[in-house]
Amino acid sequence: MNASMIKGVVIGSAAAVVIAAGAVTGYENYASGRYAEVVAVDEIREKIRTPHEECRDIPVRSQAPVQDQNRIAGTVIGGVVGGLLGNQIGRGNGHTLATVAGVAAGGYAGNTIQKQMQSNDTVTRTEHQCTTRYSVSERVTGYDVTYRVDNQIGHVRMGEKPGKRIPLKDGKPEIESVNG
Repeated sequence: MNASMIKGVVIGSAAAVVIAAGAVTGYENYASGRYAEVVAVDEIREKIRTPHEECRDIPVRSQAPVQDQNRIAGTVIGGVVGGLLGNQIGRGNGHTLATVAGVAAGGYAGNTIQKQMQSNDTVTRTEHQCTTRYSVSERVTGYDVTYRVDNQIGHVRMGEKPGKRIPLKDGKPEIESVNG
């Protein structure tokens, strides 16, 4: 073997070792990737209001329907009673005047009494009433993550809780960020 051939084999072998070492290192970096260390994780919580309907039957009182809107019965009965009482008083023209006054006063009193009785006459019915109520719950919508790469601190918002490390791509966390 000549010297140049030996030189070629040595240089070729050295080059092969360097290329192989670079390939192994590159593969290790590719296979293991580069990672950021997770320093802190804070949950992002959202309050959720869920509507639901609550219904119940409640008694409702109202004025009973009035049969005699003009209170004719009370006026007539009061007038008759007033007239009979007025007829018992006085003599002559005074007797007639007392009877007429009794009819008028009795009619007014009968009308007023019937009005009061009608306003106090109530009916109760059951009414089904519903209201919307809200229950409040919380859910985790994402995570604020603090990470470290080469002694530099960074922050990112993530949709899923990370483990102890985050893969990097071009020096930045390789994740899908959550807007917030």
